[in-house]
Amino acid sequence: MTTLSPARSDVPAPADPLAGRSVAQTIPSSCLMDIYRAAERKERETGAEIIKLHVGEPYFLPPDDVAKALVDAAQLGRTSYTTVEGILELREAIVAKLERENHIDSDVSRIFVSPGSAQGLSALMRALAEPGAEILLPELHWPVHLQQALLAGLKPVFYPLGEDFRPTPEAIRAAAGPRTRVLMINSPANPTGVTMDADRLAALLAVAREQGWQVISDEAYEHFVYEGEHTSLASLERDVPVDDRIVHSVYTFSKSLAMTGYRLGYVAAADERTAQALRVVQEASIIAPCTPVQYAGIAALALSGITDTHREMVRRNRDTLLAPLVEAGLLRELPAGGWYAMLDVSRTGLDAETFSMKLLQAQNVAVVAGAGFAMQPGLDAAGRIESAGFPPWSRHLVRIAFCVDPQTLRTGVSRILDFVRSCEQE
Repeated sequence: MTTLSPARSDVPAPADPLAGRSVAQTIPSSCLMDIYRAAERKERETGAEIIKLHVGEPYFLPPDDVAKALVDAAQLGRTSYTTVEGILELREAIVAKLERENHIDSDVSRIFVSPGSAQGLSALMRALAEPGAEILLPELHWPVHLQQALLAGLKPVFYPLGEDFRPTPEAIRAAAGPRTRVLMINSPANPTGVTMDADRLAALLAVAREQGWQVISDEAYEHFVYEGEHTSLASLERDVPVDDRIVHSVYTFSKSLAMTGYRLGYVAAADERTAQALRVVQEASIIAPCTPVQYAGIAALALSGITDTHREMVRRNRDTLLAPLVEAGLLRELPAGGWYAMLDVSRTGLDAETFSMKLLQAQNVAVVAGAGFAMQPGLDAAGRIESAGFPPWSRHLVRIAFCVDPQTLRTGVSRILDFVRSCEQE
């Protein structure tokens, strides 16, 4: 007969690996930063010229008028604080732009200038977050959206995408739960480049309205639609009273006007209640947007035709330089919008992380492993990440940016094809 020993009180319980750690301390750096650092390190240590297809940095520059407005503002002493919402003249120009280009009827009271759209998105999530609330994100998403949700205290739930990387109303409804409060829509999408037409957007909006959710529409790539036309989700609410609107739209100057380092974006809140909450969030986080940069934004919005020019420059890259990837079976179809394409490298027998690192070492080409765009973390009760899961299908995807200089893209595509062929011959 075996006698069980009594439990010993002097043996410490297993340590909680997350004890004493904040939510932020459990969130990993995005996959974008991992390859960025690896490419920088190789460039620094070897002197090699790296073909950089991992970062969405355009090969065109901001118009001269934009730089002049920034310099003039600084030299003329236009450097004092503004209101937390931003300069009235800029917000009035944004309202006019939203009406003219996006068919959104907004008001300056609901416009917030932000240090880039990323900060605007983060602030908006914090303004909408409720204790214990969930946010619906696409299963293939921009990693920063996930980071922002977690930092806002929102629990991410991922809705599936079809083979064309687009969601259906049925898929979104099935993914939701009783704690769902926010739906994220990103069209044109990062990282897939897919766009959604007005009919599909209307169907998704109908689900959100039926369920009582708020919607965040990230339209950073609004001017980069190559097939059909861009539809702003909030334009479908024109006939809805302001107090009943649910679509909050976020835009940036970084893409259309190449003002990546200026850090300038804006949020168009759907209703006054959210605007008031967003006002408090911005007071607590930025006090006010950078004043000289806002004057650059005013100058940028006064220009005409420049966004069309920039779109056609990226379209030419897409049409002429991505075609070999489609012919090789690495790319299903040319992206309908945005700056990025997702390649399937499963034929090489390598997972995306190995592929991207070996490609960097062998060919000096930097691309981003796709699994990082599909992370589905497990959270503890406090919202800290305790495990990281990745769908199997994401293990063979890599993202490339096609907004770069045409010769850089041509060289990069050629080296990717050479590397794929070498893998197949091994």
